[in-house]
Amino acid sequence: MIDLHTHTVFSDGELIPSELVRRAVVTGYEAIAITDHADYTNFEQLVDVAEKAKYLEDVYDIKILSGVELTHVPPAKIEPLVEKSRKKGADIVVVHGETVTEPVISGTNSTVVELGEVDILSHPGLITQDDVQKAYDNDICLEITSRKGHNITNGHVAKLGLEVGATMVVNTDTHGPDDLITTEMARKIAMGSGLDEKQADEILHNSKQLIT
Repeated sequence: MIDLHTHTVFSDGELIPSELVRRAVVTGYEAIAITDHADYTNFEQLVDVAEKAKYLEDVYDIKILSGVELTHVPPAKIEPLVEKSRKKGADIVVVHGETVTEPVISGTNSTVVELGEVDILSHPGLITQDDVQKAYDNDICLEITSRKGHNITNGHVAKLGLEVGATMVVNTDTHGPDDLITTEMARKIAMGSGLDEKQADEILHNSKQLIT
């Protein structure tokens, strides 16, 4: 399993980075990105925290990536913060998409898919076909999520993603120890969104390409 969207106690998760990584190792993870909720007030601290967690690579067979999930940032302020996060050293930049379960500002999805420096638009909700096309054009991954609530629109995202040929990835948006999943469960989540087995395996492979 390669999981590029997780949270720790440094935002609203339940685990410190060491426990999150240890549990990921036991679950069979090959790589994990620590992407706590970030805005202009805390992104520097979060990148530093995730970077420090890489000390665990010396003792475990897992790749750890430092990252952020830019969350509820006003659309006009997203691009500068993406650039600042990259300059700070974030390996992965995720932006919190327009999930149907939270009051994300309208226009967030459209803003993100215009940017070339974002890796993943997480749980993009009822994203439009035009925005899926722009995500494809700008090489931005769309997330199929195992997270309860956010996963309501997985089928919609997968359907449009397949029509356009957009790159999709399966992530957990982990907040607690029970949120981590195996590769087999990730495959089932992808298939549950409407993909066949071959397509599911292809989007699991997409995550591998993001870490190489």
